[in-house]
Amino acid sequence: MLTCFIRYEIDPFKKDAFIEYARAWGQAIPRNGADLLGYFGPHEGSATTAYGVYNIETLAAYEDYRARLAADPLGKENYEFAKRGRFILKEDRIFLKNVSLPHSPLVLP
Repeated sequence: MLTCFIRYEIDPFKKDAFIEYARAWGQAIPRNGADLLGYFGPHEGSATTAYGVYNIETLAAYEDYRARLAADPLGKENYEFAKRGRFILKEDRIFLKNVSLPHSPLVLP
C-alpha cells in the first residue's frame, strides 16, 4: 500500500474555491478507486498550504485510477474548475510507504 501526499500552494484569497475543489474530489476520488483520507485546508498558521492524502495499492493501480479519474465527468469538471479559477499556485505529489506498521492500539488517558 502506498500513500499519496499532494501538497498544494493555494491563493489565500481563493480559499473557498479550494474548498469547493476538495469537496468535489471527496466524491470523485473514492468512486474511481483510491482510498481518500481527506483534503486538508488552512486553519491556523500558513494560509497558503493545503494537502490531499489518499491510499492506493501500487503505482500500476495509480495509473489505472488516474485514467478513470480523468474520464469521470466530475473529475474532468474539477480539473477545469481549477484551471479556470487559478487558485492552485503549485502542486507537488509524493508517494510514501508507511514504515512504522504495525502500530499498537490507541490508548486514551
